[in-house]
Amino acid sequence: MKKLVASIATGVIIAGATATTASAADYEVEDGDTLWGIAEENNTTVEELVDINDLDTKTIYSNQTLTLDEAYTVEEGDTLFAISEEHDVSVSELKQWNELNSDLIMVGQELDLNGANVEQSTNESTSASADSSSNESSQSEESAEQDTSDDVQQTSSNNNESSSEEQPSSQNDPEGRTITVSATAYTADCAGCSGVTATGVDLNANPNKKVIAVDPDVIPLGTKVHVEGYGTAIAADTGGAINGNKIDVHVPTKDEAYDWGTRTVDVTIVE
Repeated sequence: MKKLVASIATGVIIAGATATTASAADYEVEDGDTLWGIAEENNTTVEELVDINDLDTKTIYSNQTLTLDEAYTVEEGDTLFAISEEHDVSVSELKQWNELNSDLIMVGQELDLNGANVEQSTNESTSASADSSSNESSQSEESAEQDTSDDVQQTSSNNNESSSEEQPSSQNDPEGRTITVSATAYTADCAGCSGVTATGVDLNANPNKKVIAVDPDVIPLGTKVHVEGYGTAIAADTGGAINGNKIDVHVPTKDEAYDWGTRTVDVTIVE
């Protein structure tokens, strides 16, 4: 993860010692588990799991207990800004992951340092909500999506038949159905990562490839999309934590993934 002390603004303003790091969110390894699978399911990375658990190898064993997340115990003198600098995250990420409405933190308070628990909780809530929908509602949504898809295909056909002198649509002003999603970022440049997407794209061989991981029930695999702040990409991957209106954008490096953080963006279906 990403890595002054202050005047009146952020956090607990009391002189004191540095804080300590404590473990949270344990996982007991089951038969057939892999570090890659556990990382995908819990919205973290193999590298993070190896680092948090001080592993010397990527081999894991049944009944082994792995720590999925890190928590930070606030001590006197700590501020959100200082904690964010120390652990390579942003203040806004700390506030989002810990559901903080202000910069105020309390001595003894535990702060989630990478958001795995928050992301997992959000995804479980979204999944439960989707499962409780009626069959009639699901059929209505599928029908609406099919109608929209037909409209997009018709628009594409009309564009192809237009005069060669007509200028193509700008990527900055894409046409088609637009949805608002929560967007995180990931990279194939990590220890233990295969780099091959669900549709077979080798991201290690093509590190600059614009690819997003999607929930295929929301954005079908193979769809060409325009992502606000990212550009035109292909929906070519999936992920255990990518459910509902959520995407993961592929970036070449881990630093770029941290810089992206979590954003709310518009995604427009291009074709």
